[in-house]
Amino acid sequence: MPKKLILLLSIFFIPINPLNAQTEFGKYAGEFMAIGIGGRALGMGGAFVAVANDVTAGYYNPAGLANLNYPQISLMHSEQFGNLVNYDYAAVAIPFGTDMTFGLSVMRLGIDGIPDTRNALVDRLNNDVVIFDINQPGARLDPSLITEFSNQDWAFYLTFAKRISDKFSWGANIKIIRRDIAEFGATGVGFDFGAYYTPIDNLSLGLNAQDITTTLVAWDTGRNELISPTIKLGGAYIITGFLGGYIMPVLDFDVRFENRRFASNFNLGPVSFDVHAGVEVNIENLVYIRGGYNDVKQFTVGAGVKLPKLNIDYSFARFNESEIDRLPDSHRISLILTLEEPKFLRKGVN
Repeated sequence: MPKKLILLLSIFFIPINPLNAQTEFGKYAGEFMAIGIGGRALGMGGAFVAVANDVTAGYYNPAGLANLNYPQISLMHSEQFGNLVNYDYAAVAIPFGTDMTFGLSVMRLGIDGIPDTRNALVDRLNNDVVIFDINQPGARLDPSLITEFSNQDWAFYLTFAKRISDKFSWGANIKIIRRDIAEFGATGVGFDFGAYYTPIDNLSLGLNAQDITTTLVAWDTGRNELISPTIKLGGAYIITGFLGGYIMPVLDFDVRFENRRFASNFNLGPVSFDVHAGVEVNIENLVYIRGGYNDVKQFTVGAGVKLPKLNIDYSFARFNESEIDRLPDSHRISLILTLEEPKFLRKGVN
């Protein structure tokens, strides 16, 4: 193992200082970072750890950025549950030298226009003085005092990837997290480590150890939350010779340690396992058709088209089939721009 990799791992596993009594493991504390990004990957149910061959690898498997030979830029806008939640993503990755790549990814999950009635309850029997007890005689809401606030979650991924050989690469993320709801806020820093391995032609294996040191998110209220590590394992195999392209089945497993006994596909005590499965069909290296099943028990479908220097991808997900009580559908559209020109080609690539 290279000395630099040993040094990086030793930094990741430095013990965390003792924490105060207000610190606790927050189940689902980092859930907004698990939604997934990119129309291509989401169309395959989020099974992308072992594919990770474009700029979105900064999110799915940082080691995969080493596969890039040209700079790439990606943008995505998604409206979750109709237009209730806005989810946006942007990323850039730049190859450096013969075997390294640097990347930056930014995600924002936001709910805007939330009514704030905390200071809108008044006592109509006492000159409309603001009160905080709904059971008090004369209590009523004054619409003119209702304000609005936003709930915003931000995540910034700083990625480094290095190719060790034609078969193996590794990468790491430093994650900066910012959460705001009304006047309250929290900040956190976390680390991911990824590996990408191709033991034989057309077969790739991937690993992404997220929040590997346990990520601390500190709120300005004095409460601290810990995000438990998640281990993502995946495999992908390309079957060539189909309609001038290929068929690629993919399979991922998410291993979590949050005691998700009922919100996972299956569990062994406090350790839970979730499955992502999908397939991508490439036709003439131009059109893509995708389908999958993700960890929240959704079937997903998607499609994409590859234009000169530009990939356009779309995915669709529905929570359940009931027309009475189901949540609105989720649509995701993403773009990947590749600066595919000789002057931007990675050094050492012919």
